[in-house]
Amino acid sequence: MIIFKKIRYKNFLSTGNQPIEIDLSKSPTTLIIGSNGSGKSTMLDALCWALFNKPFRIIKKEQMINTINNSDCEVEIEFDVGTKQYRVKRSVKPNLFEIYENGQLLNQNASSIDYQKYLEHNIMKLNYRSFIQVVILGSSSYEPFMKMKARYRRDVVEEILDVKVFTQMDLILRDQQGQLSKEILDMRHKCDLIETKYETEMKHFKSLSDLNTNDIDDKKLQLEKQEKAKVDYTIKIDEINKKIDEYNNELKDKDQTDDKLKQLLKLETKIEHNIENNNNNLNFFSENTNCPTCTQEIDEDFRYKKQGELKEKVSTLNEGMKKLSNEISKVEERVSHFGNISKKLSDLYVDVAKVNTSLSELNSYSDKIHQEILQLENKQTDSKKIATDLQQLKEELETTKKSTDSIITQKKYVDILREVLSDKGARGHIIKKYVPIINNLINNYLQAMDFFISFHLDEEFNETVKSRHRDTFNYNSFSEGEKLRIDLALLFTWRTIAKMKNSVNTNLLILDEIFDSSLDQQGTDDFFKIVNKLKNENIFIISHKGDILFDKFTNIIKFEKYKNFTRLQNT
Repeated sequence: MIIFKKIRYKNFLSTGNQPIEIDLSKSPTTLIIGSNGSGKSTMLDALCWALFNKPFRIIKKEQMINTINNSDCEVEIEFDVGTKQYRVKRSVKPNLFEIYENGQLLNQNASSIDYQKYLEHNIMKLNYRSFIQVVILGSSSYEPFMKMKARYRRDVVEEILDVKVFTQMDLILRDQQGQLSKEILDMRHKCDLIETKYETEMKHFKSLSDLNTNDIDDKKLQLEKQEKAKVDYTIKIDEINKKIDEYNNELKDKDQTDDKLKQLLKLETKIEHNIENNNNNLNFFSENTNCPTCTQEIDEDFRYKKQGELKEKVSTLNEGMKKLSNEISKVEERVSHFGNISKKLSDLYVDVAKVNTSLSELNSYSDKIHQEILQLENKQTDSKKIATDLQQLKEELETTKKSTDSIITQKKYVDILREVLSDKGARGHIIKKYVPIINNLINNYLQAMDFFISFHLDEEFNETVKSRHRDTFNYNSFSEGEKLRIDLALLFTWRTIAKMKNSVNTNLLILDEIFDSSLDQQGTDDFFKIVNKLKNENIFIISHKGDILFDKFTNIIKFEKYKNFTRLQNT
């Protein structure tokens, strides 16, 4: 478990030379207040920058330095992991990045990138994306889980479930699998070349015992054939390279076409949603003559008028959907075409490599024929040497075949391991096991906030949402206040799962301005019902509603601007 203790920063954003120090483990609940621009959210940027070299908000490195003092921008954070105490210090002007373990400075000979990887992978064992999903819910640069793309959602969950190592291992094995496949092809090609060379050498060896005046002419003719073959190979390479250039030129529009398909699919989803909404409204006016809410009779003319308008809208949307579907089909065909071109291009690169190898071997063999001609002209045939060469070729062939068999066996093991690590194997089994637990926790937290919906994530972490009346929704169907309740439920769920797995277990939870935007009074009360049940948590809430929230917190921190600098005000 990561226990965050303290954070100190100076000359960071609006903070001056006088450092600001915040005790992160002092109180179960802390309210951070202050006027706009007083520096309330600066702690989030300082925290993320110190740990991940990336502020919470979108801020460039040069913008983090206080513009008045313009130097000595520094952030320090202290935390414990198990029995070990850590202090991370990062600064600009001068540039500095230090990690202390139990008071001892860790090796700084590594590059800053490797140093950062060591902090994330070996010490904290979490990355930026996972950190903000279980520690921070903000109103600025925060990206809620439900707004992430499916592959990023899965990355977060794998990190929390501590199965990310399976994915990393699978990536390593995938690269190894590809390399072994290439080695097998190369080794088989090498065997073919050795066998061809052996057969040629054997024929030559047999011919040496019965040399005649025609031997030199035969060798020269053979050399001419080799030279012709080299010309043919060179022409073939030129032809392949020309084809490669043609394919590369044809692939110039690939990225643009991919983006167009994504946009069209997004538009298709939007139109489908509009059709569904209009059909629902049409069904309402078709099936109801009285208002369900006030029970008053709906004017007949108005009802028929609305039906006509809605039918026209649905018809127009359906017509548009047909046109859009045709356009999507065309673009998908284009994308498929690009895929085929990419496959052909890969095959051509392999062909070029093979031809170059053959050409190299051919050059080597041509040189050898030259030498043989000289030997024949000087009548210096050495059958013993050729016999030795044949024996070496035979041994080389046997060794190469054994090596090939060994690589094939190794690849089989890699194939098996990839199958074990795949979604059908251990990783998928773990995720499948936890999906019902995750869904149960999400819905429990939603109910605790009096939000009675059925929220379900599948194994690909796509959502299905149903109301009491079994109407089907998605995340984007809800109001901002309802979305925030879902975000909170997911946040508490990830923290609960992280504690169960002991993967991203931490005492710190920071909520930035959630009471100032979409969360109403009832939502606020429901939120504190959950918070008051949490144990071993240090919760910081940044808000403008300080005067109405004081009684709900055990500690209050107030920021203010004094002479253009942020400072802590006694409360």
